Amino acid sequence: MHKINLSEKLSQFSSHWDPHVVASYNDNDVMVVKFQGEFPFHKHDNTDDFFLVIDGSVTMEYDNAPSVTFGPGELLIVPQGQIHRPRAETEAKVLLIEPKGEANTGDSGHAPAPKPHI
Repeated sequence: MHKINLSEKLSQFSSHWDPHVVASYNDNDVMVVKFQGEFPFHKHDNTDDFFLVIDGSVTMEYDNAPSVTFGPGELLIVPQGQIHRPRAETEAKVLLIEPKGEANTGDSGHAPAPKPHI
């Protein structure tokens, strides 16, 4: 029952595509992450993906739909099973919500991030 300052949490690391857990609720992890460049295409078979841009701009690319670009204060939910890839030309700061234990890389074959708690 305490507040969490997302800017302070984001200042604790500089890596990209490396989510850090800042809170948990109802078996979900609330994470902050920095995006730059492009992530591999992937999907999550059993969960939707929640993205809220705090700073910067993110483009979500899909295998079968037009890309969507969203910025600060805007969120996007990728439905389960949808192949997608987030991309950011310059660094973007993003809040994610995923079920605990969900690999951020989905079915891409890439090693998932460890998701440390900060």
